[in-house]
Amino acid sequence: MINAVANGFASITTDAGIPAVANPVEWLLTSPGNIDTNALQNFGQVSLNDEASIAKQLSKSYYGKPPSYSYWNSCSQGGRQGMKLAQQYPSAYDGIIAGAPGINWAEFYINLIWPTFYMESTQQFPYDCKLNTITSLAVSACDELDGVKDGMISDVDGCRRQFDPFKQVGKIFNCSTMGSEMKISHAAAAVANASWGGPRFSSGKFMYYGYEIGSDLPTVAPTTCNGTICTSGGQGTIQYAYRAFVKKDMKAQLKNATGRDFDTIFRNVKQIFASNLETNEIDLRDFRDAGGKIITYHGLADQSISPGGTLHYYNQVSDFVGNITSFYKYYRVPALGHCWGGNGGQPEALFDQLRAWVENGTEPESSPVVITKPDNTTQQQILCPYPQKATFDALCKSKNSTTCWSCTK
Repeated sequence: MINAVANGFASITTDAGIPAVANPVEWLLTSPGNIDTNALQNFGQVSLNDEASIAKQLSKSYYGKPPSYSYWNSCSQGGRQGMKLAQQYPSAYDGIIAGAPGINWAEFYINLIWPTFYMESTQQFPYDCKLNTITSLAVSACDELDGVKDGMISDVDGCRRQFDPFKQVGKIFNCSTMGSEMKISHAAAAVANASWGGPRFSSGKFMYYGYEIGSDLPTVAPTTCNGTICTSGGQGTIQYAYRAFVKKDMKAQLKNATGRDFDTIFRNVKQIFASNLETNEIDLRDFRDAGGKIITYHGLADQSISPGGTLHYYNQVSDFVGNITSFYKYYRVPALGHCWGGNGGQPEALFDQLRAWVENGTEPESSPVVITKPDNTTQQQILCPYPQKATFDALCKSKNSTTCWSCTK
């Protein structure tokens, strides 16, 4: 919001009708067993259109005329809100940037707690340094799949086909946190594999997309170690989910959660959030017909919201609507964490490209980014609208220039 104001925009923000508290249960439950459906509805959707309407009214009142164009630019929860606006309030904004959106809210949440559940249910709690070493080995194996050595995994799909964490078991490395040599354990490989593979039903069937190879595994699957004894660093997350979403009673108890318990948690989270928070409506024709333009981006090292869900949604919209590149673009950002962070470049140019698209009809293609290499030097690269991929020209003389890159199918 500060950047928008600094660039001359009239800007607005909202609390979405809920208090700023660390524990959402404080506003989600009116009493044990009872969901505050009004608060959930306000937070999930109603406040968004109200915010747009109020902002336009205030702008007209102050400046004497309505805004020429209105834009939404946000990430994470704000990304989810951007998708909800396009789906439910197609005339609220002319252009929307929805970064790392929590499109499937129940699935996003269940994927967030899945690695902890997996560790606790299998009693496998690897050292952070073992998980980090597996990631480093994956980066080494997959770095140059895009034709350039830059310390990043750009082709995450190819990396999934090429890299097997279980083949790393037994490899010796130096664990700096312990000050000694260690071997990659089967437990570390299993936890990495489960985190990348995503949550499963107790039957073993697919539930949702896991994190991409290259995401920060100790954040995804936290452990706490005291000497040679490690435990889950996410203790309490399964208990919390059971209390808040199954029993709706913060005094309820769940001991030794089973796969069936995990299924039940997912089912209840889905029932609570589906109608208000989920933004997986694939019919965006009203938004398209209103003249709206939307850009979504997602970091491929996102350690919070799985990029796989965003990709799946984009493909679903494409299949249903057809020719969506005329109003909807999706950019996958290598090595970018959740909204920011990591070695990947921040997609800062996308907003100006969105404006040019809305106001001048200039359709965005490649977008410049600056990435940070392992030696802390920077390199200019580009992002490409999916399904195109950024390709490096090895014969290019200006190695540190976007001119060495092109988008290919």
